[in-house]
Amino acid sequence: MAKDLTVSMLLDFYGELLTEKQLSALDGYYNQDLSLAEIAEEMQVSRQGVRAVIKQGEAHLAEFEEKLHMAERFSEISRLAEEMRGIIMKMQPNELTKQLADKVEDIKSKM
Repeated sequence: MAKDLTVSMLLDFYGELLTEKQLSALDGYYNQDLSLAEIAEEMQVSRQGVRAVIKQGEAHLAEFEEKLHMAERFSEISRLAEEMRGIIMKMQPNELTKQLADKVEDIKSKM
């Protein structure tokens, strides 16, 4: 995985399922923007060791998401909620109940 927000988001959902070492290395690298050398010094392992732990942790996070889809569902619910907000802001008061109910039902079906 590339160094981006995806891993940080997956850490929020699945971080507690990783080993303490994996969580520490991934958190340092992705959330605290530490270098591999800084993490290696903190963990008292080689830079290559840190890289291996990060790669293993990334693979576990990807596997968890592939099986559970929690981050994907969260993103979809967030998108739908924002879409719903946009609809509500444009609606006439008499349309509110029907359109809001339809959108809420859509969100519920995606959960």
